[in-house]
Order: sequence, then structure tokens, then C-alpha cells
Amino acid sequence: MKYVPIPDVPRPVSNLAIGSMISSTKDLSLTFALLDRYIECGGTLLDTGHVYAGGESERAIGEWVRARGNRDEVVILDKGCHPYGNSGPRVNPEAMRTDLGESLERLGLDYIDIYMLHRDDESVPVGPLVDALNEEVERGRIRAYGGSNWRPARLQEANEYAAAHGLRPFVASSPNLSLARAKEPMWAGCVYTDDADRAWYERHQMPLIAWSSQAGGFFTGRFSPEDTSNADMVRVYYSDENFERLRRAREVAERRGVHALHVALAWVLNQPFPTVAIIGPRTIDELESSVEAAGLELAPDEAEYLDLKRDTL
Repeated sequence: MKYVPIPDVPRPVSNLAIGSMISSTKDLSLTFALLDRYIECGGTLLDTGHVYAGGESERAIGEWVRARGNRDEVVILDKGCHPYGNSGPRVNPEAMRTDLGESLERLGLDYIDIYMLHRDDESVPVGPLVDALNEEVERGRIRAYGGSNWRPARLQEANEYAAAHGLRPFVASSPNLSLARAKEPMWAGCVYTDDADRAWYERHQMPLIAWSSQAGGFFTGRFSPEDTSNADMVRVYYSDENFERLRRAREVAERRGVHALHVALAWVLNQPFPTVAIIGPRTIDELESSVEAAGLELAPDEAEYLDLKRDTL
């Protein structure tokens, strides 16, 4: 596994993060088995959120960290300010402080390495958010912070405010990035990365921690233009261009002796800016398959071919 430097995070950050939406104290054996194997494979970044499994994800991760005594060896990424039901946007300093306090209590830990605002509300000025996040850094409750589902323009605005006021900036971003291009967000308030966004990340070299890096399993072979049974996949990923990307991923995979899913994940990890892919394995085999893909190097012409930027290899 490779590692990505992230400012204000002193430990190595692996280029595969393990997502913890399925982690739960109701099935600690599975949670512990997956996390143990992930660490054995060289992984360091655990991704969770205040809303995941009603708090069970954070509780399960906290139990595992305490049981293994490895707090200084892992990097915990947590998120807050997600809306509840029909609550509407909750991106404000008060909600952030409340969610952060509850997350720390559930984890049973003193601090979170990377804290992200899970959504954005562009009607809220960036200044008070940056001020509040810096206050939490000073209190020692977080080490660094970033934005999940924030557009590049808002990230830049926030970091310009931080620079002007001598404050710590956003150090990372977590939008959707996958070889299959989303036609629209999978969930309300989410942000997916287009070509203009990728150009911004390349210019600024901000680390991108990609959720749905495997496009909901689009490259597994389970989906075809004829099968429209999964309405969300049809709505978000079904397009002629994406099925051509799938065909090309299979072509490159055959040449390399790997699976198309490996090629698609490698594309996310072979960007001209630092990237981390969040994976959501449900079995040890799925985890190990993603680890195999994390080491796959793509040539620039292969990456362009996969993304329809050139006609032939």
C-alpha cells in the first residue's frame, strides 16, 4: 500500500481508507476481523461519520482501537454536520461542536485526526466555520480538518480566509471520484468531481479522499444496459459513456491479468494530485482484492484511454 502526506497529520495516511458504515457493536467480530486485516495490509485511515449506523460505527471503531491499543498507529477521519431527516442544512458552528462532542464520546477517544464537515451550506459564510474549526484544533479535539462534499470554489474561499487571518486551512477534501462519472449526486447535497474540479485539485495539490471510488460496484460485472433493476445505479451511472468506460476497463484488465474493478480503482489512485480511495469491504476477500488494486500503476495513456480522452492505446 502507498501513503499520502496530509498536512497537520503526522502519521502516514494509506491510499486506501476503510469505510465504516457497516461497522457496528452488534457485529464486533466482523468489524474487528476487517479492521485487523486492513491494518495487516498496511492500511492506516479509518473513515466514519456522526450519522453512520446511528452512532454504532463510531462506537465499534472506538472499541476496536481500545482493544488493540493502537491509537497512535491509526488515523481516524470523522464527519459531522450532516442533516437529519428533513432537518435541512446543519452546517454551522453550533451543530459542528455538538456533533464533534458526541462523536468523541462514542469513540471514547480524546481527539480525531481529520474532522470533516459532512455537507456544505453555501448560504453560510466560510469565515465562522473556519474560526470554529480552528478553535477545536486549539482545544485539541481535532488535529486537522477538511470538507466532505464541498465544491472547489468553497474550499478555495475558506482557505483564502484562513490565510488572510493566520489560521489553519482545510487540508483535505472528500467528494465522489470514480472512473464512472456520476450524472447526478447519489444523495442530496453530495458533490461529484468533474474535469474542471480535477484541474483545480491538480493546481492546488489538495489531497482528495474519494467516496464511492468504485462507483457502487459498477465495474464488478453485475450491471449491464439491459438490467435496469437498480434504480439508483441507473439514475446515477447508466450512460453510454460509462458503459464504454466499463468496456475499456475490461480491455485493460485483460491485458494486465487483473479484474476491471482493479483497473477502475487504480484509475482513482493514479491522478496528478494526491488521492485516497475509501473502500467498503464486507468480507476479507473484498478487502484483499482492493489492496491488490491499490498497487496497480497505470500509464498516462492508459488513464486517458479509460476516461475516453483518447481513442486507442
